[in-house]
Amino acid sequence: MAAAALSRLRNGTNVEITVVESEAIGTVGVGEATIPPFVEFNRLLEIDEAEMLAASQGSFKVGIQFVNWGKLGDSYIHPFGNYGYELHGVTFPHVWHKYRQGGDRRPIQVFNLETMAAHFGRFAKTEDYGSRDDLPPTNYAYHLDAGRYAKFLRGYAEKRGAVRREGKVVDVALDGETGFVTTLTLDGGETISGDLFVDCSGFRGLLIEQALKTGYEDWRNFVPCDRAVALPCPREDGSGPMPYTRATAHSAGWQWQVPLQERNGNGHVYCSEYISDEAALDTLLGNLAGKPTADPNFLRFVTGRRKKFWNKNVVALGLAAGFMEPLESTSIHLINTGINKLISLLNLSGVTQAQEDAFNRLTGREYARIRDFLVLHYSATSRTDSDFWNHCRTMPIPDSLAEKIELFRSNGQIFREEDELFTETSWAAVMMGQGIAMGGHNVMADTLPEPTTRREVDAIEQSIRHVVSQMPAHGDYLAKYCPATPL
Repeated sequence: MAAAALSRLRNGTNVEITVVESEAIGTVGVGEATIPPFVEFNRLLEIDEAEMLAASQGSFKVGIQFVNWGKLGDSYIHPFGNYGYELHGVTFPHVWHKYRQGGDRRPIQVFNLETMAAHFGRFAKTEDYGSRDDLPPTNYAYHLDAGRYAKFLRGYAEKRGAVRREGKVVDVALDGETGFVTTLTLDGGETISGDLFVDCSGFRGLLIEQALKTGYEDWRNFVPCDRAVALPCPREDGSGPMPYTRATAHSAGWQWQVPLQERNGNGHVYCSEYISDEAALDTLLGNLAGKPTADPNFLRFVTGRRKKFWNKNVVALGLAAGFMEPLESTSIHLINTGINKLISLLNLSGVTQAQEDAFNRLTGREYARIRDFLVLHYSATSRTDSDFWNHCRTMPIPDSLAEKIELFRSNGQIFREEDELFTETSWAAVMMGQGIAMGGHNVMADTLPEPTTRREVDAIEQSIRHVVSQMPAHGDYLAKYCPATPL
């Protein structure tokens, strides 16, 4: 992703981009789930969507289904689009709550297009609706085979002048005065010099940590899971891919299911203090849609972040920057936003302290807010069936999250601060989905004109019903839009 985005700089500049990779170093190799800003990343690169989805065995995604998180048997959708839309200056959840108190029994989910499309397993893009401008848009992202997508971007970057070098880095040279990285030495003896280095070396943090000793901030006191096991499998029941990711809570963690065109990506994220690796694998094997097609891939991680993401002339992306478990599909998003900030701050005449400070401040704030959202899923539970969930229900949470929950409980208010990733709908969906009641509403909702407002509310539900009724099954849409390529 970094090489593909930066390769656009070669149009009209003398920038040289070298990618050091080794086929001998494995990757996580799982199905990846994304969120809507990733669609914009591909548009920025002018990538043909259908071509990319075909190459990566990808599918569309309108949200995430959470099963067993509030309590056993519960299920809810965290959708990508908003609940309704703002009415006369009042956001929709407050209008909905007003009518709910007055006896209207419609759940808030019927006022969200993506939730209803997910419920019926349907999908269509906004431009497929026709010419009516009174219909809600479809907000979507993708499920991808990460290895295939990386191969696709490699071709994109190389066509635009990025040069790939095969080999492992065996030595890193630092400038004696500035401490900047100057040269990499590969196992074949080749040396590569550069002005700016982007560390995408995963948990190892080859440059950002091993060479520059940046340090790491451990967040396991807030997010306790520290291991995962991943496995792909076919869908043996013959069903097509659903247009959403599924996260199912188990006794000591949770399981992801990412539906690609011809298979599911699966994994079990868990806490080693409460379950063994063998038992975690057994749990995963007992909840697959088909027979595994590969050996299990066990991963160990420490949730948290580097103390600096940009240190001297090294910028860390992906797992080299930190780890946030994939509960809300933010892994690729953090790579995406890291690249966006890097390009925005880039100065081809050199690295400045102001660049480094701005990048670290903005990225640190982004990580903290995503952390709070992940912690919400664990802390907002009423499960008492295991020691793990008893711990999650009673563990201390960040003050910033506690304040958000208290505001929602008191008057239903959610403030989206500055450039925060998650919307009011995102926070409300998880809170209400896991049993935190909306305790009131904005008093301005009580001043809205009647019966005009009620007609508008009814129209929102009717337009969503109309759109979803016109949508084809997601699998049928996908087969027509981008037929799968042979494995």
